[in-house]
Amino acid sequence: MKRALTLLPALALSACVVGPNYTRPADPPVSTGSFSEVPKAPAAASTTALPDRWWRLYDDPVVDRLVGAALKHNTDIRVAAANLVRARAVLSEQKGARLPSTDISASYARRRFGTGAALGAGGIGAGGASTQPFETDLFSGGFDASYEVDLFGGVTRAIEAARGDTEAAAAQLDAARVSVAAETARAYAAACGNAAQRAVAADTVKLQQQTLNLTNTLFTAGRGTRRDVERADVLLAQTQATIPTFEAERRASLYALATLTGLPPEQIDADADRCATPPRVDAVLPVGDGAALLSRRPDVRAAERKLAADTARVGVAIAALYPKITLAGNVSVAGTSLSQATSANALSFSLGPLISWSFPNQTVARAQLRQARAGADASLATFDGAVLTALKEVEQALARYAGELDRNAALRRGVASSDAAAKLSRLRFDYGADSFLLLIDAERDRASARAALAASDAAVSDAQISLFKALGGGWQDAPAPERQPR
Repeated sequence: MKRALTLLPALALSACVVGPNYTRPADPPVSTGSFSEVPKAPAAASTTALPDRWWRLYDDPVVDRLVGAALKHNTDIRVAAANLVRARAVLSEQKGARLPSTDISASYARRRFGTGAALGAGGIGAGGASTQPFETDLFSGGFDASYEVDLFGGVTRAIEAARGDTEAAAAQLDAARVSVAAETARAYAAACGNAAQRAVAADTVKLQQQTLNLTNTLFTAGRGTRRDVERADVLLAQTQATIPTFEAERRASLYALATLTGLPPEQIDADADRCATPPRVDAVLPVGDGAALLSRRPDVRAAERKLAADTARVGVAIAALYPKITLAGNVSVAGTSLSQATSANALSFSLGPLISWSFPNQTVARAQLRQARAGADASLATFDGAVLTALKEVEQALARYAGELDRNAALRRGVASSDAAAKLSRLRFDYGADSFLLLIDAERDRASARAALAASDAAVSDAQISLFKALGGGWQDAPAPERQPR
């Protein structure tokens, strides 16, 4: 036993870790500065750091409450949290490989030997055969232990891979939080935006109904034609047809909002149901810079940690090409009675190293090594893609947001002008200075301008939320997920 124990320090000292040592890939040089769209739209965004809870920039307690509920009860977040717990358990399992595996056993059996069984007690007949059945008790116990010497670092690399998977799972949980926070705010904004567009359509219907009534009155008095009445009715019907669509989309957004917060869709939030104006941040949006973005985006972090794990798996595959040394030991006792089984003479043991090596046929091991290297190459490409995608999404969101702001400002001017033109046209029509066709055109222009502005207001809110989502914030200091009480 002493000779076997002396092998362990020698093997530990000679151990080495095979495979590549992981280093984080460098980011593109242009990714560390400010975003290219920020100088083009100074009124839309600034390089000020993004706050952790960006939705509080709306200064809307309903948004704050709904996002908080979604971060706590959303089912996608709960799934990601469970995956993280599982990854941590796998890491603990891999760490356990550094410790000896042990097994304790104990058994009792009542055994019967039939005639013809060779016995070492009474009942022996001629020729050493039993002349009658024989029964006896058998007590036994044992302790087995084995320890794999991490001679080439296979266990170390496996632990590194499991640690990378755990950190990637944590990043994926944060990514789920980013997505859920943004989609919750988006669903709320969509419900409010559709309510606002429905209200604009309803106001337009009232104005067009007045025009239709006036046209009917004039036609009855002989100052108009049936065609004028029909044209006014067509314009009214077209606007009325948009209201059910806005209401349906508003209800759909409310159902989505309930589901995002972990509730059945029919449990519509009362505050969201009453909302009639989409939330909007009127101040310049803080977006930070590229370096802050890449350190904050959870999907980039998840891809980087997955690359680290797959790089470690290359080391695991390389270690499989070399011999595996396991120190194994066994201590056991046995006897026909408890006193006999616990006596010194009943003790037996074994101790020694076991060497196993898949040699010379290493076809499988080398194929697995090629698989591991290909997996690491794919993970590197995925990481590079995640970095580029993060930068692209922010640049796109900034461009779209700045463009929508400019469009919204122009539409506001258009609404003011169309309102003035419609009022003037009505006055001129009442005094007989304009034809009914001019009045209808002015009403149509005003309806189109108001509808376009309401849609643009909703689009501005959606563009802001898309930008916040692309920036990757909202996962910091999130509450622990739990099931929504039923």
